[in-house]
Amino acid sequence: MAEVSQTVQVLNVLATLKSWEFLAAALLIAIPAMGTAVGFGLLGGKFLEGIARQPELKGMLMMNMFLMAGLLDAFAVIGLVMGFLLLFSPDTFLATINLKLHALSAK
Repeated sequence: MAEVSQTVQVLNVLATLKSWEFLAAALLIAIPAMGTAVGFGLLGGKFLEGIARQPELKGMLMMNMFLMAGLLDAFAVIGLVMGFLLLFSPDTFLATINLKLHALSAK
């Protein structure tokens, strides 16, 4: 009877950890994507504003705009990769589950 109770407790801990894992992965994917969207909007607006003020600097402004666009994309891709690693990696919380199992078996 005690083993069944311990198994239920372990499964509850695992379900709680998995639910927090899904939330963390969603935040790691969504927040950088929103930040990148805002960044691209601001970048494009400032680029057009700069060309309207000084059309002769179009080449230099475009080069700087593409450099910043690459950095903005890197921010989103890093968040996306980290979210997918957290979401799809097996045994993410295996160490925590082992600690909980040892704590339950010690009681």
